[in-house]
Amino acid sequence: MASFLKQLVQGKALIFIIILGLGGSFQIGCNLTLISSPSPFIRRFINSSWTLRYGEDPGEDTLTLIWGAVVAIYAIGGLFGSVSVGCVLNRLGRKKAMIWTNALNIVALAIMMISKVVNSFEMIMLSRFLFGVTSGLGANIHSIYLGECAPKKIRGTVTVTVATFVGIGKLTGQAAGLSEILGREEYWDILLCVPAFFSFIHIVTLPFFPDAPRYLLIEKGELEECKNALQCLWGPGDYKLEIEEMQVELDTLRGQRNKSSLELLRDSRVRWQCFSLITVYTAIQFCGISAISVYTFSIFEEAGIPVDKIRYVTLGIGASEILTSLMCSLVIDRVGRRVLLWAGFGIMAVIMLLLTVTVQLKDYDFWIPYSTVGLVFLFVIFYGGGPAGVNVALSYELFVQSDRSAAFTLIGLLIWGFFAVFGFIFPLLQGALMSYSFLIFSCVCLAESLYIFFLLPETKGKTPLEIADDFRKIRVCGSPTEDNCLETKL
Repeated sequence: MASFLKQLVQGKALIFIIILGLGGSFQIGCNLTLISSPSPFIRRFINSSWTLRYGEDPGEDTLTLIWGAVVAIYAIGGLFGSVSVGCVLNRLGRKKAMIWTNALNIVALAIMMISKVVNSFEMIMLSRFLFGVTSGLGANIHSIYLGECAPKKIRGTVTVTVATFVGIGKLTGQAAGLSEILGREEYWDILLCVPAFFSFIHIVTLPFFPDAPRYLLIEKGELEECKNALQCLWGPGDYKLEIEEMQVELDTLRGQRNKSSLELLRDSRVRWQCFSLITVYTAIQFCGISAISVYTFSIFEEAGIPVDKIRYVTLGIGASEILTSLMCSLVIDRVGRRVLLWAGFGIMAVIMLLLTVTVQLKDYDFWIPYSTVGLVFLFVIFYGGGPAGVNVALSYELFVQSDRSAAFTLIGLLIWGFFAVFGFIFPLLQGALMSYSFLIFSCVCLAESLYIFFLLPETKGKTPLEIADDFRKIRVCGSPTEDNCLETKL
């Protein structure tokens, strides 16, 4: 840990990580949570805007439809942005892509502020769509950019900050939505623009930092620029080992162009990597964290927590997610990715099972609802210290340079597509199964924990080429055997 902190302060890495985080994953975390608080104010605005324009009330069904579109269009924009990430990165590179993404965020901010002046709910929808696009682009570019800047020995510690800034964004959105701050009717338009105000800081400061060293050498062929970038970020040194590792990957990939997502899925050489990526992100989306993030209020209300205390409990959950991701950054490069993922999903499966029981027994004694709160806190802690903290490092390390942008496009499709599906499915599950819906999440976590335990190789301290070789050696029941097959638990 001491050596990591020393590296951070020797160069500009610490400031770079903060600036990149504010323009990247912070945006998605903040946009996810701040829409909840001003919902009654926005619904009233939509009603008055419709009435002023057409001379009659829109009716409850029409109002609900428009409000649903305002919420859902953010996910559609996120899906669109995620699909575009490969094209944007190939054309602009990492630094310019981040700057232009945040410039689009400021355009969305302007549209949102104008919407209230001109009394147009359509402009709210357009602004939310653009915020979704920038969130989908920014989170993926942030992950790739940061991973390509980090030295191999501390890559896990550095990339965990992506999850940390998601947590900071969520907490910022929750705090800004309090009635004591911006959670009042006259400020709803400013509240929805909170993430975009941080884009100004990002755009002004990021030009003073270099592009990603791996991108500069492997894709642009600029050796001297790569070395200068490493020295700028991590302090003086020749970085011979890091540059040699990049040169080996460059020689291996020479003549290969960047793949599309479809080409990546069709490539038999990365079949296990793609399957592992899909299972991990599917499990993350359906492990129950989305239910806790989006429907925390109704979960606590059903558990019997007083309504006036729920918003403060929610702030505590946001703070615990940040602290846990920071703790994960201290251990990820020591214990490895595989152990944290396996333990995280396994314990989350048990917690979801216990949540089912405590919610069912909420009326038996006064302390049971508070045990539900404790279980939710534990779930968020193990989620932040396991899947949330590890997934970015793992996703980056599974693929070589020519495959990485396509892989993150696929990740975006999984995240935003499943988020949209979950948003429709969970209310139906909650209505039909009540707390028994947590059993489904428990089964998902258990299945993913078993997959990781039996099949997923460790990626800590290895180059993408070494990791690719480990995946090629995986053999399961019925597969042809080889003398040098990778040992797994299966």
